[in-house]
Amino acid sequence: MTKSPSTLLRSLGFRDALAIVMGSMIGTGVFLKTAVMTQLVGSAFWVTMAWLAAGVLSLLGAMTYAELGAIFPEAGGGYVYVREAYGRFAGFLAGWISVWIIFPGSIAAYGVAAATFLNGAMPISSFGGARVVSVGLIIFFGTLNSLAVSFGGRLQSVLTGIKIFLIVGLTLGIFFLVPGAPGISETPLSTPHIGAFGAATLAALWAFDGWEGLSRVAGEIKSPGKTIPLALILGTAAVFFLYSSLNFAYFHALPVAEIVSSSSTDYPSAAPVAAKAAVGFLGSSGLQVLSVIFLISTVGAMNGTLMTSARVPFAMAKDGLFFKFLSHVNPRSRVPLRAIWAQVAVSCLLALSGTFDQLTNYVVFSAWIFYGITGAAVFIFRKRHVVAGESFRVPGYPWLPAVFVFMAASLVVTTLIESPKDSLIGMAMILTGVPFYFFFFRERTLKKLN
Repeated sequence: MTKSPSTLLRSLGFRDALAIVMGSMIGTGVFLKTAVMTQLVGSAFWVTMAWLAAGVLSLLGAMTYAELGAIFPEAGGGYVYVREAYGRFAGFLAGWISVWIIFPGSIAAYGVAAATFLNGAMPISSFGGARVVSVGLIIFFGTLNSLAVSFGGRLQSVLTGIKIFLIVGLTLGIFFLVPGAPGISETPLSTPHIGAFGAATLAALWAFDGWEGLSRVAGEIKSPGKTIPLALILGTAAVFFLYSSLNFAYFHALPVAEIVSSSSTDYPSAAPVAAKAAVGFLGSSGLQVLSVIFLISTVGAMNGTLMTSARVPFAMAKDGLFFKFLSHVNPRSRVPLRAIWAQVAVSCLLALSGTFDQLTNYVVFSAWIFYGITGAAVFIFRKRHVVAGESFRVPGYPWLPAVFVFMAASLVVTTLIESPKDSLIGMAMILTGVPFYFFFFRERTLKKLN
């Protein structure tokens, strides 16, 4: 029996799933965020601790989502889990902030960063400048992901493989071809303020963000009960290893003062930490080479996020909680084409409106509110005895998911205290969904009555 053309196809295997996890995570953060983290906490030791906290938190989240993804192997990811655990209203708010801020904000940030990196390799003023180029890149990868999910999966596998190769080469080059910095052993180990450490962890979490993306395309994955948990856990652990190795390389090559003076916003006029660390073995062509590495890494993350994010408005529309036309599946490509282009449109608007750091701050804060809420759903489903036939169970239950939920809540509270303006803007964006929920709910009720 063949599937209806209106349904999604399960055409993504384990290789594609692993590439989605790793490729969606590896973007700009590992090359840029170490500078601002060092500015916040002041030492190599505490920067390492912030990376460790972010990595552990992401791995705990991946294990928690692995159980949820095995139970509900359908399009929508966190929206579906929140809907099933807490009801339609909570699910709508989770989907609402994802559709308008979290996913398009991530895509827009990647677009802004990619244009910035491209400018380091070649002048882009003749193409209309950074903002025009960032919008062009978003539209280009939106077009590629409109072809077929299997094509998007293969493209993601290729881009992820190139990224891993380049990061490993960069790490080994810095370690073995750049003399060690004498200042690292003299770094002060005074304990930073808890708010500063929380802000540094938040910055690192941007580099890890994307680990949950696989759950959004669960309806298109072969053998999801086995593939989703394995790809989530192995992919997150592998990225954690790559990030840790590269950051040790930074502190091997540069004194802390050099890292502090690096920039995450003014590239290429001001060098990011990765460029300073690698210049010793890449020579005069180092900036151009690094620009290409950064660009490939960034567009790979953009492709993974574009590929997976459209499944949330698609799932919401199927439930009658979003614009109905977004539930359409293209009969030829078998992808939610309208939902893809809706996310492309919102991403382009955000790319034209904000800077890289502003976009990442809004995205991470909003995302971790719902990561914590979604993680707590494991306890609800365990209490209801909701399991799948080949279901993965998060190890160390209830302690590991409890730690994840507690750390997510602590991160949100710390961010509220330390960055109240950005946090309140993020909260306001979530609350804007309340009247729209009742609008969609009313429309759905009226259709039933008629």
